Amino acid sequence: METAERFREAVEKGELEALGALFAEDIRLYSPVKFTPFEGRPMVLGLFGVLLRTFEDFRYVGDFEGTAETSGDGEAARSAILVFRATVNGKEIHGIDLLQFDEAGLIKEFTVMVRPQSAVHALGQAVLEGLVADGLAPRAVDR
Repeated sequence: METAERFREAVEKGELEALGALFAEDIRLYSPVKFTPFEGRPMVLGLFGVLLRTFEDFRYVGDFEGTAETSGDGEAARSAILVFRATVNGKEIHGIDLLQFDEAGLIKEFTVMVRPQSAVHALGQAVLEGLVADGLAPRAVDR
């Protein structure tokens, strides 16, 4: 079974351990709600723990395979795009997961794109709350 298929199955079943086995140790996840990437397997797994709790009615609805350049390095990597739909706090989200693989077939870069903007905002707020609750992000200081 290809990595993208195993990833899809692990997400749909909510199996964090199976996801971890598919990530390169130095994975980078580019989020639509954070300028800098989430870096490293532990942080990305923590994020997925939050995401799996945050999304309601999450489902993949399509997929594509090909190649894409990673991080502007000029190198084309084997890639897969998984199209999804979900709900977050009553907002319908339509998005894609772009998975890029290393030579061993592990996911080395992961980019998430979602629409519409109101859903991006709802997702960002829900994820931040989850990251703070799990101790993965600092609590905002009240002013």
